[in-house]
Amino acid sequence: MGIPEETVSILKTTVLFALAAVAEIGGAWLVWQAVREGKDWWWAGLGVIALGAYGFVATLQPDAHFGRILAAYGGVFVAGSLAWGMIFDGFRPDRWDMAGSVICLLGVAVIMFAPRNG
Repeated sequence: MGIPEETVSILKTTVLFALAAVAEIGGAWLVWQAVREGKDWWWAGLGVIALGAYGFVATLQPDAHFGRILAAYGGVFVAGSLAWGMIFDGFRPDRWDMAGSVICLLGVAVIMFAPRNG
């Protein structure tokens, strides 16, 4: 008796969203560092590579619907961006940032994991 298929699918979706967030947010942050913070331009090059990797990670999602994946990922991006800012830039979100982030993640859960017919 193994792990139920639905649980595996939820875990795979969650891990892939986390990897996508690291690639996209990290890539954008690297470009930001080069352009806005005066880091060497190779930082931007690494950012472009990471942003490209994000595009490939999204294709690995179990769900076959591009619109659903990207719409749900938008909520992950919101929460992940706030977390990235906290970790790497010392950003301190206020209660409204946090509330918005929770709302976005609830939206992700509804879009990705709500029971569907057929």
